[in-house]
Amino acid sequence: MPKIGMEPLRRKALIDATISAIGERGSLDVTMSEIAGRAGVSSALAHHYFGAKDELLLATMRHILAELTADTLRALGSAKTSRERVSAVVAVNFSDLQFQPETIAAWLAFYVEAQKSAALRRLLKVYARRLHSNLLSGLTGILPRNEADRVAEGTAALIDGLYIRRALKDGVPDAATAIALVEDYLETKLSGRSAQ
Repeated sequence: MPKIGMEPLRRKALIDATISAIGERGSLDVTMSEIAGRAGVSSALAHHYFGAKDELLLATMRHILAELTADTLRALGSAKTSRERVSAVVAVNFSDLQFQPETIAAWLAFYVEAQKSAALRRLLKVYARRLHSNLLSGLTGILPRNEADRVAEGTAALIDGLYIRRALKDGVPDAATAIALVEDYLETKLSGRSAQ
């Protein structure tokens, strides 16, 4: 069995600690020292792996995006029809891994910080393009391209909006209700179309 080196484990621990700290604080106003303490490593080691806090924040956003991408690809691989592809993309965004309080808070904090950080803004644009493309992978099998574009945009706006609304509430995120709202929108837009 291959051994995993300490560096990847520590980097992952620092990223997880960053998500946890942002989730608890509700903003990116966390220190490297606080993150390092949560990860069980020294501040010096955190700086060794990531340099400045901005680099750790970028690595955290990349990690969140990579997990979302991997989950989406798995879900799309199981979909048999165009309509199932669309529902798979929606469900992944509200899955247990993605739709948890810390991750929701991290997304919201990254959106806010992206107004000042070109690097974070680029990553969020990558996310938006991927979400749109993944939705289109199913919608173009059901709707003409211009309509599919519009429905993909509306669906993505609902997904992002439900994350924002969730970040403003207390309690456990209700994924089933979020999925049902998006699916209601899709059913309205796709009614009368064949489920290919």
